[in-house]
Amino acid sequence: MSYLLSLDQGTTSSRAIIFDEHGKVYASAQREIQIKTPHSGWVEQDAMEIWTTQIAVVQQAIASARLLAKDIKALGLTNQRETTVVWDKRNGKPLAPAIVWQDRRATDWCNQLSQQNLSEKIHKKTGLRIDPYFSAGKLVWLLDNVEGLRQLAEQNHVAFGTIDSWLIWNLTQGSEHVIEASNASRTMLMDLKTQQWDQELLEIFNIPPSVLPQIIQSDCYIANTATGLLGAEIPICGVLGDQQSALFGQSCFEAGTAKNTYGTGCFMLFNTGNEIQYSQNKLLTTLAWNCQNHSNYALEGSVFMAGAIVQWLRDGLGIIKNSAEVEKLACQVNTTDGVVLVPAFTGLGAPHWDSDARALLCGMSRGTNKSHIARAALESIAFQVSDVLTAMQSDISQPLKELRVDGGASQNDMLMQFQADILNVPVLRPKLLESTAWGAAAMAGLKTNVFTNLNEISESWQLDRAFEPNMSNDQREYHLSLWNDALQRAKSS
Repeated sequence: MSYLLSLDQGTTSSRAIIFDEHGKVYASAQREIQIKTPHSGWVEQDAMEIWTTQIAVVQQAIASARLLAKDIKALGLTNQRETTVVWDKRNGKPLAPAIVWQDRRATDWCNQLSQQNLSEKIHKKTGLRIDPYFSAGKLVWLLDNVEGLRQLAEQNHVAFGTIDSWLIWNLTQGSEHVIEASNASRTMLMDLKTQQWDQELLEIFNIPPSVLPQIIQSDCYIANTATGLLGAEIPICGVLGDQQSALFGQSCFEAGTAKNTYGTGCFMLFNTGNEIQYSQNKLLTTLAWNCQNHSNYALEGSVFMAGAIVQWLRDGLGIIKNSAEVEKLACQVNTTDGVVLVPAFTGLGAPHWDSDARALLCGMSRGTNKSHIARAALESIAFQVSDVLTAMQSDISQPLKELRVDGGASQNDMLMQFQADILNVPVLRPKLLESTAWGAAAMAGLKTNVFTNLNEISESWQLDRAFEPNMSNDQREYHLSLWNDALQRAKSS
């Protein structure tokens, strides 16, 4: 039996999972990480804590599997994207806190770029919209605001990277300064066509090229883990940003396949094959992966509030005691009786991009009770996903045949059925819900000949349940018209 180790470094925790070659979880370990918000809109983490928790769970998972490091064929890595780390090349010490993807401190810088009419140029080169979400603004802020950092950078002592870069530097004890291509595609610095750093953007942003890591393929053999770190050297050779890794882990290898992850927010990725498709509907164009010398691209839509809505029902309204109760409460009624919730608590994400929109609960009558509100909350997740898919369908020629789902809220049968009904496509939930970690492990397995081709990885994908659409067109139109009316009322304009 071949074992694959996956490092899954997320926003709220560091995890390590050991899989066997059939995609079965053999052992796992997890540790939470602190998030600090020193000012409004600032979100930071301690880069050393990210590394120490990650290496600790790796050692814990290997020990609990009762394996030796030499029994592990390869190490794959997946990570929270866009989060930005700078460190000293001489001693490997962080030179500032890690700035997390959710951080908005680069807003003014982004507004200046927009005022300089750079939106179209940046979109064409990188596939992204100008936004503080991406790493470029975070790096510029650090260079301009951390005392002495720019001077150190000009002396070639500063290394910049996303979380994959930072972990690989530490796993190899400073011998490798690299960034995997799907992560690089989220920096707003990489040319999507050439998959190289864009010199013109580096000049416009005043970023010294010496700080940048080397861009590598997703299935590149990088190096072995450093001697003495794990008891044996393990080859590092499968790296992907977390949402791309979930797409790969769901075996969405063909153009026209898509996955949606229901976490705190929702991330839908649609595989567009080897073609770069630019969105006319405010979606992002991103590299899905680059493996076996082929590039796959994707369209991506992000919804800010998904599982977070259920937390609001629990903590804000107090109508449920724990998140698991929401489905039971929502199923006490057959319809919302006209009640609609637009969950724009932090504005609206794709495809609306309205940061000043505000949440709205409407359509209530004297007969409205908490079951109607719970049902409206779950339906609002499905409506937002529907808006993203509608935008995607406008951008691409081939219609979606099915949607593969993962993440915590994909366990909710009522939500998944309503999602299938409102999209009018089957929603497929796999048995393995660890799609993100499995994607990186499978990529590492492909490089080390545990798998000879993508078809062998596809065989590990097993269906738990298919939700088939069974709503009439009239019903669907009625639901969508109520949603769209409420949406217009919630928008800032």
